[in-house]
Amino acid sequence: MLSLQFIRENPETVRKALIDRGMQDGLDQILDVDRKRRELLVEIEALKAERNAGGRRVGAARDEAERSKLIEEMRRVSEEISAREPHVKEIEERLNGLLQELPNIPSANTPVGEGEEQNVIVRTEGEPPPFDFEPRPHWELGERLGIIDFERGARMSGSRFYVLIDAGARLERALIAWMLDLHREQGYREVYPPFIVREETMWASGQLPKFRDNLYHDVEDDVWLVPTAEVPLTSLHRDEIMEPGVLPLRYVAYTPCFRREKMSAGRDVRGIKRGHQFDKVEMYKFCQPELSDEELQAMVRDAEAVCRGLGLRFRVKQLCTGDLGFSAAEAYDVDVWAPGSGEWLEVSTCSNCTDYQARRANIRFRREKGARPEFVHTLNGSGLGLPRTLAAVMETHQQRDGSIVVPEALRPYLGGLQVIAKA
Repeated sequence: MLSLQFIRENPETVRKALIDRGMQDGLDQILDVDRKRRELLVEIEALKAERNAGGRRVGAARDEAERSKLIEEMRRVSEEISAREPHVKEIEERLNGLLQELPNIPSANTPVGEGEEQNVIVRTEGEPPPFDFEPRPHWELGERLGIIDFERGARMSGSRFYVLIDAGARLERALIAWMLDLHREQGYREVYPPFIVREETMWASGQLPKFRDNLYHDVEDDVWLVPTAEVPLTSLHRDEIMEPGVLPLRYVAYTPCFRREKMSAGRDVRGIKRGHQFDKVEMYKFCQPELSDEELQAMVRDAEAVCRGLGLRFRVKQLCTGDLGFSAAEAYDVDVWAPGSGEWLEVSTCSNCTDYQARRANIRFRREKGARPEFVHTLNGSGLGLPRTLAAVMETHQQRDGSIVVPEALRPYLGGLQVIAKA
């Protein structure tokens, strides 16, 4: 959430940020509601001062008639205060709701652009695999090997669901375990968070109100299925003040993710690239504001290390303002090349959310003992998203006969299995 004081003092900066993001400018409404709130608060404070002064006059009055008159005036003032206070609450709720709908302000490093076409490719590593045959897409490989079953998944749960079987299930589990171990070696602390959270946890991370239509909500218990581990990790230190020397904190967590993706028929949704349920390993950081740029670049490198360890061709691109996530000020995508389907697949978005989520979650720190608390900066990034990573591994390491060579990094997690072949 943006600081209201910052909005008041820098309205044109916020206005430009909204325009750069391709949003309608709703800033005047926020400023108008804020002005009305402050005017009402001034009125109430004046009335309270009048009541306090009247109370002193009542105490000093000796004449009973004068005393009764003063008491009646104070009763009237108290009634006016009582009549105005509910309006303050209403206006504050309205103002807070409007503030919650404002995205973060893009950083000065973020390129201005309307959409993904204006994203900037920063670097590409690796060459396309040198196949001497026509590579198959992962959905064909999976069905031929009997390790992905789309028909039974759809029968159980509907479209965009699938079942991983035998080596497919083991490969998914191996990827999760290896990624967690790799990130632990990189300095992240492993966390196993809840997969179901309360509404305030969704608000704290910025998922609500923006993405309400894409979230799974249990109405009876009023709880939500997590769309990403970013959600519970943001609230890991909610309403806390971190003491000097604690930061930075780096966490990694695995969760299944649940999203009501709005999908249409076509090439983009073939196979396991996009679904309502998927696995993901998430990196998350809390740090001092002056370190967040450095920590973002380190997080991108940590995501790249996963791609490199799996022998995947990958690229890093910086997102422009029109493609930036709601809570992010700056972000980079890591895409892997899937040679069978002939496309780049996004497997990670690493984002610096500055103090946006910290304000929502009320997460602060002290630079020294007794110092005034400041809001931390938060960062998040996939390390990596499993379905697309699994697809890229299958397509990159396939052989002419349709078998798949297991990347060396994963073999210890698969009991030494080197090749996944048809049983």
